[in-house]
Amino acid sequence: MVTISLLFLWLSLIALLHTYLFYPLLVIFLARKKEGNQLIFEENEFPSVSIIMAVHNEEKIIAKKIESVINSDYDKNKITFFIGSDASTDKTNQIIESYAKKFPCIVFKNFHNRCGKIHIINELSANSEAPIIVFTDANSLFEMDALRQVIKHFKNLDVKIVGGRLRNLKTRNNDIALQEHAFMENEFKVKIAEGKLWGTMMGAYGAFYAVRRDAFSKVPDTFLVDDFYISLKAIENKGKAICEPMAIAYEDVSGDLEIEFRRKLRIAAGNFQNLRVFYPLLFSRRFGLAFCFFSHKVLRWLGPIFLILLFTSAVIVFQQNYFYTILLILIMLSWLVPIIDYFNRKSRIHIIILRFITHFYYMNAALLLGLFNFMKGVKSNVWEPTKR
Repeated sequence: MVTISLLFLWLSLIALLHTYLFYPLLVIFLARKKEGNQLIFEENEFPSVSIIMAVHNEEKIIAKKIESVINSDYDKNKITFFIGSDASTDKTNQIIESYAKKFPCIVFKNFHNRCGKIHIINELSANSEAPIIVFTDANSLFEMDALRQVIKHFKNLDVKIVGGRLRNLKTRNNDIALQEHAFMENEFKVKIAEGKLWGTMMGAYGAFYAVRRDAFSKVPDTFLVDDFYISLKAIENKGKAICEPMAIAYEDVSGDLEIEFRRKLRIAAGNFQNLRVFYPLLFSRRFGLAFCFFSHKVLRWLGPIFLILLFTSAVIVFQQNYFYTILLILIMLSWLVPIIDYFNRKSRIHIIILRFITHFYYMNAALLLGLFNFMKGVKSNVWEPTKR
């Protein structure tokens, strides 16, 4: 029992350290002098693009979103902006219709019954004809040159998908916006490095990315995480996926721990849907693809299982020597942090390091519950936009 527990303890500890620490440091270090793709469109070469966006009750932000597209420096004659409303009940539809009357590039379709984002982007994509499709969310506001920055890489025919870079507008200390911002910034550094090294960026962020039309795959109806599915489908057959750090879009992170937890819970169930489809990539002959998928995603998704195994094993072996005793004490103390941080938040006391630990455990709790939801079966992908 002790020998088996020691094996599980070290496997779990190494897996967690690898996915959260060793792997990010390694790929960022290896990519530090890499230039990435240099075969890009010249000013007069940019192709036509179809921008696809599904919305539901986005009256607070939809006008700013449309204007960020219309006011971009991409040639308006080369843009077709498809917007699908998933039975919005506020003023979203009226706002979109008012812009569609002024700008012929906007193609609006109102879906009268709730059908979910996946159904909408699948249908709108089928109606698009441009060689490049850009997917985006209503709360993601483009920098003026963001479209050009993300599209320029498609001159390289090997590039199938390009991710944009999101920047959060909120970094307050009194919620988890700062922790979400730090997490996403680290994720972008890793994605940029993966793209430079092997062309295997592990999933674009759905708020802003572009895919070559002939590499786009229709997303299964009940899937919850469309961006990862589209990304992996685009690169599984020798395609390259990269992240462009200058293709910047801004979005708000709610910062509310409970709201973000529900969002991550939904994403977690979708992650395991994708794992069921793409697990053969773990045995791919493309080293970079298999290594990135295993290190960046699979180990991360299995993190809560490793945390449970680590604690359980430490309980069994803690008397073996002082190292295991100290390890168990540290684990138990870390598990108390979210409780302490909860009462601190109630008392309006905000200790940043404690909030980071809370954020880590909440992410893993969402992954664990998401695994349970996946095992029960996902029957609907109809969503409610996260309150920002």
